[in-house]
Amino acid sequence: MTATMPRVLPSPDGKPVPPTGTADAFRAFARDLAAGRRPWTAATAQFIAAQFDQLATDWDTTRATGRDDPLRDALTRGGPLPAGPCLELGSGTGLFTPLLGTVFPQVISVDLSLRMLQQAHGRSPVRVQADASTLPLPDSSVAAIAAIDMLLFPTETARVLAHDGVLLWINQLGSDGPLHLPATAVAAALPGTWHATESEAGWGTWAVLRRTR
Repeated sequence: MTATMPRVLPSPDGKPVPPTGTADAFRAFARDLAAGRRPWTAATAQFIAAQFDQLATDWDTTRATGRDDPLRDALTRGGPLPAGPCLELGSGTGLFTPLLGTVFPQVISVDLSLRMLQQAHGRSPVRVQADASTLPLPDSSVAAIAAIDMLLFPTETARVLAHDGVLLWINQLGSDGPLHLPATAVAAALPGTWHATESEAGWGTWAVLRRTR
């Protein structure tokens, strides 16, 4: 079940829409991976890590949108949010870690790319290089997972998230983003039954998902 909230943060001009062909290919990959129609392999993980290692140094100035509207709106209107550690998947250079830290007592930043995590020094106090498909965390060990422009690994996400925890699913560029996955598709892919609250904000979209059983 999905509840849609009205937009309160407008979409400014100048949205950096990626090339259509490239974005379509990545979105198809993200959909198939989440639905279990495509495997995640060690070779794929190595390839993506290498790509982001190359982009890390200039990421903040050439690739980042510079806008936190969807995440800010999710944290403001998507509650109540649980108290406890937040796992930030695909944390990159830590641009959004300080904002998460205003809500959660601890933020654990996880990324495949070592160079990205190195660039996050000073923003992300706890940084772990790991594959989100096999997280080095116990079952039910985090109160929240923040996935900002991230691929969805449904089984592992559900495993490490506390039963009363929340998944913050953020697409900075909304349906134009290369990894966009709508809240309905995220809820359908996750094991069990989930309820999503979603909205648009700025250039993007957000959803807060909770397990109902």
